[in-house]
Amino acid sequence: MKKAQTDGAAAKVNSKYGIEIYAAAKQGGSVDPEANSTLKFVIDRAKQAQVPKHVIERALEKASGSGDETFITGRYEGFGPNGSLIIVDTLTSNVNRTATNVRTAFNKNGGTYGAAGSVSYLFDETGVIVFAGDDADDVLETLLDAEVDVRDAEQQDDQVVVYTEPSDLHKAIGALRQSGVSEFSTTEITMLPQAEVTLEGDDLATFEKLVDVLESDEDVQTVHHNVSL
Repeated sequence: MKKAQTDGAAAKVNSKYGIEIYAAAKQGGSVDPEANSTLKFVIDRAKQAQVPKHVIERALEKASGSGDETFITGRYEGFGPNGSLIIVDTLTSNVNRTATNVRTAFNKNGGTYGAAGSVSYLFDETGVIVFAGDDADDVLETLLDAEVDVRDAEQQDDQVVVYTEPSDLHKAIGALRQSGVSEFSTTEITMLPQAEVTLEGDDLATFEKLVDVLESDEDVQTVHHNVSL
């Protein structure tokens, strides 16, 4: 049973990245990552998530065909139990279906569906880069010398975590590569909460179920929240 659950989770990740790669290739007008920076970024993230090569290649092959399926990004906001806040980012070919599914997920699993902007103002859109390293101060200096708009670089065990302005994420990645960093475990633009809350007991169980339901939707790409887990 455990292996089946693991396989199912991997399949969902692969499917979501396949859609994102297809959409990036179509919107960018090229299936060549070197000619389409958005596509290159998505493929790099897919590799970090251990998406198999054949999944990436199949998405690119589909995008190079004559299909004209259009995917649209969306953002939905809502509330979980006891002060928990949730942001849901989607990529879908059917906005009406997605909006209905997200609203239903909140309302049937202990949450409250919110209006646009009701939650996101309590989060900061941030570029995040994580890689193996032992000198965050040196990394920060390197990025500042490269004129990257970096918010912070901190040491977390044997990894360096860099926080940038969203618009400078790619610039930071390039500067780090030039300084000798060859592999990243995370390169993404995410929504970081300005403050976190801690849930326990039934509240935590309700929150985790709500997030699980949202993440299981094929149109949902990312669920952001302010719960310390």
